[in-house]
Amino acid sequence: MDRPSPRGIPRAQPPPPGPVSRLPWRRRGHPLSRRTDRARAWCALVLLPVMLVATPVSTVLAGAAAHRHLERTADRQQSARERVTASLVHTAPVHPEPGSPEARETRYPVPVRFTDEAGRTRSGTAEVVPGLPGGATVGVWTENGRITDPPLTRGQILRGTVYWALLPAVALPLTGTAAYGLVSFRVKQRNLASWDAAWAGTAPRWPPG
Repeated sequence: MDRPSPRGIPRAQPPPPGPVSRLPWRRRGHPLSRRTDRARAWCALVLLPVMLVATPVSTVLAGAAAHRHLERTADRQQSARERVTASLVHTAPVHPEPGSPEARETRYPVPVRFTDEAGRTRSGTAEVVPGLPGGATVGVWTENGRITDPPLTRGQILRGTVYWALLPAVALPLTGTAAYGLVSFRVKQRNLASWDAAWAGTAPRWPPG
């Protein structure tokens, strides 16, 4: 039997070893381990496989749904929109640096007139190259007598599909990480509060040094 220390307090003994689990992921018990720690471990064990399964599945489903929607939208636009010829009401503005790469990419909004499918004269605004003279003709897309964007192209459908497929691929892991971080934060707060309460009950009985 251990001899008491001069101050009457038994010498500290190492804690008995905790039960060793046969499962490799279980941590050995120790005096500071609490049920909240086990809950946090279980949270990680649940979230990890869910994220590994849900992320690729949701990515495929979102991409397929987006592709079908964009395909239907493109088909509707192709049937509802018409390519017509419009004439400029006045000359388009001249670019400050004619002939430059920037000038070749720049488009200015200019009023135009065109004839719709019913033979009525319509007006609108079209994006044209700099310096295009008044009276010049340009091709525009119209729908219900209004100038609109051209129908979706195959490239736009592909980019839209990739964009919507990547959203769950990024959002789900971030959500899982945030959920685990929130659980860990709450567990830490609860443990600290529990340790403070336990120490408040033990400290008064601790002999002065």
